[in-house]
Amino acid sequence: MMLSFSAPVIYWRGPAPFHYARLPPQPAAEIARVKRVASYGWGAIPVTATIDGVSFTTSLFPRDGTYLLPLKAAVRHELGVTVDDVVEVAMTIGGGLREPGL
Repeated sequence: MMLSFSAPVIYWRGPAPFHYARLPPQPAAEIARVKRVASYGWGAIPVTATIDGVSFTTSLFPRDGTYLLPLKAAVRHELGVTVDDVVEVAMTIGGGLREPGL
């Protein structure tokens, strides 16, 4: 499944502080429909995301009725994005998965 959307960058202090792109309702609803087959546990869903030509693998996390896309520090620094910026994301669900035994 491939999705494209605009998302604001937020900072979540949580137990492990991190920056995330908060998915809007429409792509979050599409992901929710496939979460049982896409998740590897705890609701985390592996993805490959691309923002402004920079691609990276990570896992979406469910939070407050949507999903959060973690933005690695190296990715944020390369893109020059920070809190309250809006990023354009192209994302493939399951993009970071490999076949078992490979």
